[in-house]
Amino acid sequence: MSHGQSDYKPDNKVAAWVNDRLPIFSLMHDHVNTFPTPKNLNYWYTFGGILTFMLLVQIITGITLAMHYSANVATAFSGVEHIMRDVSGGWLLRYSHAVGASMFFMAVYVHIFRGMYYGSYKHPRELLWILGVVIFLLMMATAFMGYVLPWGQMSFWGATVITNLFSVFPGGDSIVQWLWGGFSVDNPTLNRFFALHYLMPFLLIGIVGMHIWALHVSGNNNPLGIDVKTPQDTLPFHPYYTVKDAFALVVFCLFFAFWLFYQPNYLGHPDNYIPADPLSTPAHIVPEWYFLPFYAILRSIPDKLFGVLAMFASIGVLFILPWLDTSKVRSTSFRPVFRGFFWLFVLNSVLLGYIGGRTPDDSFLIVFGVAHDTAHDGAPFLTNLLVGQISTAYYFLHFLVILPVLGLIETPKPLPKSISEPVLSQ
Repeated sequence: MSHGQSDYKPDNKVAAWVNDRLPIFSLMHDHVNTFPTPKNLNYWYTFGGILTFMLLVQIITGITLAMHYSANVATAFSGVEHIMRDVSGGWLLRYSHAVGASMFFMAVYVHIFRGMYYGSYKHPRELLWILGVVIFLLMMATAFMGYVLPWGQMSFWGATVITNLFSVFPGGDSIVQWLWGGFSVDNPTLNRFFALHYLMPFLLIGIVGMHIWALHVSGNNNPLGIDVKTPQDTLPFHPYYTVKDAFALVVFCLFFAFWLFYQPNYLGHPDNYIPADPLSTPAHIVPEWYFLPFYAILRSIPDKLFGVLAMFASIGVLFILPWLDTSKVRSTSFRPVFRGFFWLFVLNSVLLGYIGGRTPDDSFLIVFGVAHDTAHDGAPFLTNLLVGQISTAYYFLHFLVILPVLGLIETPKPLPKSISEPVLSQ
């Protein structure tokens, strides 16, 4: 990060006049153009820029959709269909917003796992990590409220199930009634969720700004997980990383475009194209795919209170991750034993997502690492509930036991003396 007086010189008198009174141009120059960035960042580090782009996509499409949406239970479902059929380009706006939410979470999960792999939560970046977890929580709250707005069957029953979770806490019934705006999920609930869904992305922008600020104070981590020691270890952010990030963004947009134009409904649930009916409970109530791992944790514990506490704890444990990892080495690249446990944790998270999307009494047999449905062939089986309980236990075991213990007993590989050393040696 640049310190002291900026060396930026405006190109014209107008820019110089503005910069003398509000140094916005010098700020951008110091924190974008010439910001010293480790020279060994790989493409996994481009997802921060991708997430910023997706936030802008969600805000722009969301504001435009709000101009045509009516937050009323009598017109919400038909209003969404009106947007899709009658508004010029409405189908593209609606699908961009809906599919964009999935792309947003896909990118944020990659971003989180990358941070965990390279130890980006360790000193001096603890606050940077905590702000990132806050952003993740706000994303989840915003996405949940947005899922309610189409007022389909999954929207209505998802809102009913999730809001009822707060009833397990002392005074929870009052909280639930406040969320509902009455004694059931109805028009006041939809109005509340629409207002908060519209507001929260702007709150997200503020937290993202703090996240970027914290990054520029502590500086980027890097795949080696070692500190910058010499100017030769860094490159200016522009043009080196702006070009690299732009290329990664184009590739990601192609991936986004595939889902948007060819499979826009694949990541959603077909029951949400049925108007909400309080008198008809769906056979299987499931949230969007990006909530499924946490939903699996909730359902894996038979007791409602402990299930809710475990679900919240599965996110809350991320806040204290910097203090649970006792290893002095940041990057998993130099921790061969922990590397295996890390990838096992990733696979376990995917398994939780799979379990969360199936009914608890379904069964499957694991043969050569592949899950086979055995509900109809009578073969020996493990129930999804049991597998979910084992996966839930391992999820917490990873953070509360494996991370602290391995950090104390594992002998990491020798670290290079500088970022430049491995680059120059090749």
